[in-house]
Amino acid sequence: MELTFLGTGAGLPSKERNVSAIALSLLQEINHIWLFDCGEATQHQILRTSIKPRKINKIFITHLHGDHIFGLPGLLSSRSFQGGDDLLTVYGPAGIKEYIETSLRLSSSHLAYPLSIVEIDDGIIIEEEYFQVFAKKLDHVIPSYGFRIIEKDKIGELLVQKLKDIGIMPGPIYKQIKENDMIQTEDGKIIEQKDFIGPSKKGRVVSILGDTRYQEEHRDFIENSDVLVHEATFEKDKTDMATDYYHSTTTQAASLAKMGKVSQLILTHISSRYQNEDSQQLLNEACEIFPNTSIATDFYQIPVEHKA
Repeated sequence: MELTFLGTGAGLPSKERNVSAIALSLLQEINHIWLFDCGEATQHQILRTSIKPRKINKIFITHLHGDHIFGLPGLLSSRSFQGGDDLLTVYGPAGIKEYIETSLRLSSSHLAYPLSIVEIDDGIIIEEEYFQVFAKKLDHVIPSYGFRIIEKDKIGELLVQKLKDIGIMPGPIYKQIKENDMIQTEDGKIIEQKDFIGPSKKGRVVSILGDTRYQEEHRDFIENSDVLVHEATFEKDKTDMATDYYHSTTTQAASLAKMGKVSQLILTHISSRYQNEDSQQLLNEACEIFPNTSIATDFYQIPVEHKA
């Protein structure tokens, strides 16, 4: 599981930052990549990475402001020419279906793969074998959502030596034990899985929030995340401006991370008023409150580690 920041700027592209897009690579887990937002020129950013568009099978749109969706029609169209023939599902607020269908229809774009569009509300939006995804409406000038991606706990390791000690040697029976709560051997011996499996491996949690004002009640949604990705459009001294424009500051994001007991905070959606030389100041502001903070730049990559 790895995050790649394809665009980290707010509002409009700059020489240093493209607009919002984040890829969550799940290649080792399920052989797919999930994309969060798709601002203008996202597919150009992808060309500078190892990401293959045909591996993207889910796109999550936080809200319908242009800096988060203007790259979507182009990416969807291009995927047809890049070997993408599997189902792709787009999740987003009410209106995302009309936006996509209108863009494709007016441009006479025809996709070579099935496309599903799901308009979301608060609550669970994905329940699959290995992952759950929850959505939460945030506090922005238009409906904007955060996503909590939960990797389900994995079954523990088979205690091979313990099985050998009772005469169960390696073979197909080991697979049966891992897949069944209880089995019976040919000689009538009952083997209960729980007696021969080590502790389960805790799944990881990633929370990615769209544009939002700071709200303490978001704490429950992001609580105990291994990684929290939060916008930090403004520096700490611009709290009034952040409130007026329905955004957050560096210190507000850090305060939420601290309250939510997350393991790591990554700041993104940085206003174009700030240049590269300002990044250290923005980072320092957040680190005073939540030391394990990073500020994302375009093409910043970070693995999502299990808690120690």
